[in-house]
Amino acid sequence: MEGELQKVVGRNLRRYRQERGYSQEAFAEVMGVHRTYMGGVERGERNLTLQTLERMADILDVEPLSLLREA
Repeated sequence: MEGELQKVVGRNLRRYRQERGYSQEAFAEVMGVHRTYMGGVERGERNLTLQTLERMADILDVEPLSLLREA
């Protein structure tokens, strides 16, 4: 069960990113991070700060909680 929330966030982030037409590279650029970092987030390998989660949600125009909920 450890790390499951990271995986949920990663799956949700990928889904919303793709729905909005962002490539992983383009989204990373908007976020100001490297593409490999975004890949790690989407695979559930990276811990995010709440501030980063809020920023991602803002860019994707979704509520931050929607990134945390199992789809």
